[in-house]
Amino acid sequence: MNIKSLLSARVIAGAMLLALVGVAQVATGREVGVPLPKPAVDAPVAPGTREDTAVFAGGCFWGVEAVFRHVKGVHAAVSGYAGGSKPSPSYEEVSTGSTGHAESVSVRYDPSVVSYGELLQIFMSVAHNPTELNRQGPDHGTQYRSAIFYRTPEQQKAAQAYIAQLNATHAFPAPVVTEVTPLTRFYPAEDYHQDYLAQHPYQPYIVYNDAPKLDDLKKLYPDRYQR
Repeated sequence: MNIKSLLSARVIAGAMLLALVGVAQVATGREVGVPLPKPAVDAPVAPGTREDTAVFAGGCFWGVEAVFRHVKGVHAAVSGYAGGSKPSPSYEEVSTGSTGHAESVSVRYDPSVVSYGELLQIFMSVAHNPTELNRQGPDHGTQYRSAIFYRTPEQQKAAQAYIAQLNATHAFPAPVVTEVTPLTRFYPAEDYHQDYLAQHPYQPYIVYNDAPKLDDLKKLYPDRYQR
């Protein structure tokens, strides 16, 4: 299946859902953001540090990227691929599920404005559903798995502690299945995937699956939202 076909399948699925159910019913029936407590353990910041990077995977990277682009303190969010063994993979290759890569987002941020723990909170709360195994919404396969790719031991400790915290307090009706694994390499995705939500705000897939995540961010964390 070529790239155009893969993209078309995702778009058509969203269009069919909207046509069958109706926009109003879809909007009320989708999974909503979940308010979560702040992490009890956060990654410490070295004095004078003004920039750091976090990498997350939570289903289709379009929505995850869009959420982090609108978080205060985030300098850049880039869609890409991580977690697999194939060098410089293409979207078409990753979409087969055979590369080991997951659609991921690299978040460059100012830890003096937003901490790594706060990014974890937003990732778990509004960017995706961390209780879904190898899927998110209409997308299925290991390339859509929930994962946190840590760059330092401090990030690893914070991520593992937060997952344990959420499971211990039963923040979700099901256990968190998010992987916590070391980042070996992040490969930026093709240009047409970058800032996809802003470029295609009326695409059915975006309207149903991703745009509501921004609404959840504004509603649940208004002090962290930026235009």
